[in-house]
Amino acid sequence: MRILVCNDDGIEAPGLARLVTAASSLSDDVWVVAPDGKRTAAGSSLTIARPLTMRRVRPNWYSCSGTPADCVVSAMTWLFENERKPDLVISGVNDGRNVAEDLAYSGTLGIAREATFWGVPAIGFSRVKNPDFSDADDKWLGALIGSLWQSRAGWATEGHWLSVNLPTVLPAEIRQPRIGRDKIGRKAEVVESDGDRTVITVPRGRAHASQPGDENAAIDAGFVSINRLNWFGETRLDEPFVSRILG
Repeated sequence: MRILVCNDDGIEAPGLARLVTAASSLSDDVWVVAPDGKRTAAGSSLTIARPLTMRRVRPNWYSCSGTPADCVVSAMTWLFENERKPDLVISGVNDGRNVAEDLAYSGTLGIAREATFWGVPAIGFSRVKNPDFSDADDKWLGALIGSLWQSRAGWATEGHWLSVNLPTVLPAEIRQPRIGRDKIGRKAEVVESDGDRTVITVPRGRAHASQPGDENAAIDAGFVSINRLNWFGETRLDEPFVSRILG
C-alpha cells in the first residue's frame, strides 16, 4: 500500500509528522510532498507554466515551492511519473479545524480534492488549535486511517473525499454533522493609507459560529467530525425554468 502525505502548513509542521507516524503504522511505503512554507487558505490553486522547486529533504520526503494542491500534481506527474501511483492520499493534520466555508478555502481539503482528480481515494485531517496530545494519539489515528481504508468502498466513489476534524481529546466517538457557516476573512484592517493607495490586511480567525447539529457543535462536544465531500458542485435547474430561458 503506497500512501502519499501532504499538507498546507509546511514541510516542518508538527501535524505532518504526526500524520506520517500514523500512516507508517499501516505501510512502509509512505511518501511526503509538502509546501516549503505555510500555505493557509490556498484552496485548490495550482501553479501552471511557472517553475516549481522540488527539494529532497530526507528519504521519501520532498518540499515543494508551490501550493498544497501542487504537491499532489508534482507527485503524480514527476515523483511517480514512472512509478506506481499512491493508493491513498492523506493531508494534514491541519493546525486548526476546517469547517463550513473552509471546504472551499482549505489547502488541506484542496489536496484531497486534487487527489480525486487522479482517481485516488483521499482524506483530509484537521484538528482544533492547542489540542491535548497524548502518546496514544498517533496509534489511534493510524487505526482510524486503517478503518477508513478498509471501508473505502463505502465512501471513495468517483469525485468524493473525506474531511475529518479531530477534537481536543482522542480517542473520541465519530459523528457525521451537517455543514455549518463560520466564514473566515470577515473584516479588513487598514495598515497604511496614502492618497489613492491603501494597504489592508485580512486578519486570521473566525467568529466560531455554531448551530445545533453542525460541525463546530460536534467538535466542541468532543466528537470526531466526518463529512464526505465532492467536487461536482452542481445543483440542476428545474426544467420549466430552463424552458422559460430558452423561450
